[in-house]
Amino acid sequence: METPHSASSRSHPTPDLRSDPPPQGEGSSGRSNLVLVGEFGRAHGLKGEARLKSYTADPEAIGNYGPLLTESGRTILLKNCRRAPGPAVDMLIGQVEGVTSREAAEALNRVRLYLDRNKLPATEEDEFLLADLIGLKVENEAGEPLGAIVAVPNYGGGDLLEIAPLQKGPTALLPFAKAFVPMIDLSQKRVVVVAPDDLFEPAKPQPEDEA
Repeated sequence: METPHSASSRSHPTPDLRSDPPPQGEGSSGRSNLVLVGEFGRAHGLKGEARLKSYTADPEAIGNYGPLLTESGRTILLKNCRRAPGPAVDMLIGQVEGVTSREAAEALNRVRLYLDRNKLPATEEDEFLLADLIGLKVENEAGEPLGAIVAVPNYGGGDLLEIAPLQKGPTALLPFAKAFVPMIDLSQKRVVVVAPDDLFEPAKPQPEDEA
């Protein structure tokens, strides 16, 4: 079974430590045992399908976990998950059992899906649950704070850390590879990165080719 973790940080390596509430009725363990594995987007077609962003290592494996939980405690069973058109490898088209109309699918927009951490196989060395990465503080090698991880996108060329700066401003992307991320300290909720000085500066426009 695929786990919702990034790839090995030694090659290229989020649910999530944001402030969204956990599903209700999960006992005293709360959200600490819940892992965000996906989030619905807009409806697709007329027969109850919807776009679904998957956070599992193999995106389509999200349909193999069985019942999932929403933040309200609803049980969701996915079926017919397949890759959505477009470049994003983690975007799927899927359907919830019992949802057969576009109106019902539209009601799923922005609904997040969770799985009990105890149902996941153990991660190996240098493998991390996306939930454990998002929200971590980012520091440079000198220990100076740079910002925090807000997402771990993958556009087909390997996982990236999306880092929000300390001050308001555009986020920056950094490859999740050992060369750029030499240390991850989950106990201290921080990562150390090797980043250029202009990490948060806007990309410079490329000169137009001469005619």
